[in-house]
Amino acid sequence: MVDPTTTGHDINRFLASLQCSNGGKHSYYRALRAFFNWLFSAKSGYGLDARDNPMLGVEPPKVGKRIMSSITEQQCETLINTAGNLRDKAIISLLFDSGMRLSELASVKTEDIHWDTQTISVIGKGNKQRRAPFTATSAQLLRAYLASNHKQGTIWGIDGPAIAKMLKVLGKQNGIKCNPHAFRRGFACRLHRKGLSTLDIMHLGGWEDLSMVQRYTRAITFEDCLEHYRAALA
Repeated sequence: MVDPTTTGHDINRFLASLQCSNGGKHSYYRALRAFFNWLFSAKSGYGLDARDNPMLGVEPPKVGKRIMSSITEQQCETLINTAGNLRDKAIISLLFDSGMRLSELASVKTEDIHWDTQTISVIGKGNKQRRAPFTATSAQLLRAYLASNHKQGTIWGIDGPAIAKMLKVLGKQNGIKCNPHAFRRGFACRLHRKGLSTLDIMHLGGWEDLSMVQRYTRAITFEDCLEHYRAALA
């Protein structure tokens, strides 16, 4: 049982004493918040007043906002051109076109593909079904791959970890930081540059709220300003 005299000041002092980065401190903060929120709720059965929760007096450690890597159109083209087979080319193109999560992509079956609308039915977070779009380029690669491959179950014949490993190896060969989520961020950035609203991107990518889209597209402003900077000083 936690000492009932624990205060927000005690927790702040504990977090400050940790010999780790602010990101590490924030992990401790989240764990403590989850525990104390449960402890001071009716679910715990201890009958504690929620107004006495010491976490109410604790500010979360500030974590720096990093610009996360995202695949660009040029990088995607490079990866497709250097991929060793049709399957890998189709996976790369589809990831960039659709913004699908790795688990969604790995679970695609032939019957999930709607050629008439160029969308794929997937089961996303929270077991929610949605449709992910793809372009004519991905459609061409998919048709060519499926014409000579008849897999039972999912169309790829490999699982999510194997897909992630393939992307990592291919990215290393080309000097590109390449992972499934970098494609998802690239999907959002690409559509943002094309003029789609964050609301459109949210629905197309299956995000739950606009804040995630804004987080994923944070790199755009910097990259565009950097381009202007180089043009001005050329």
